[in-house]
Amino acid sequence: MTSGLKVYYLPMVVCYNGVILPTFFNTLPLMRNIFLRERITIVHGHSAFSAMANEGIMHARNMGIKTVFTDHSLFGFADASAIITNKLLQFTLADCNHVICVSHTGKGNTVLRAAVKPNLVSVIPNAVDTTMFTPDESKRHPNKITIVVISRLVYRKGIDLLEAVIGPICQNHSDVQFIIGRKT
Repeated sequence: MTSGLKVYYLPMVVCYNGVILPTFFNTLPLMRNIFLRERITIVHGHSAFSAMANEGIMHARNMGIKTVFTDHSLFGFADASAIITNKLLQFTLADCNHVICVSHTGKGNTVLRAAVKPNLVSVIPNAVDTTMFTPDESKRHPNKITIVVISRLVYRKGIDLLEAVIGPICQNHSDVQFIIGRKT
């Protein structure tokens, strides 16, 4: 690939929504081979729901390779899915070198649910550089307030909250319009 980027496709069976079942053992020989062959010095994982990210971090850590995990989802503590995911994340991040969150709220959530020391978590906020991305003022409706939402339209990302507020906002404020974009 261009710029020296290599992509490896591991022959793992996908069970649901593009993810594999956690095995911890089936990925070890494949990832170990890649880490050694490519002389990997840092392994970065993303998403608490990604079995491959969790296993990659654990395998790298056991091989003495530095690890970083990025988390930007807020999870609860009470339902079965949250309890299982949080426990898995505790194992994954037990001695991860560093964690990155995209908000201070996210950091607090990750520290609590994964039992990570706060000094091992940095916040790099999601943001838009408004000097580079400025709306075209000529296309703005002069009498409307536009609320833009770009997200995966799933419960985990707050679609239930969005759904609950759109009706009342539009009923009480005729000058408000929503533009909703979704990530597939």
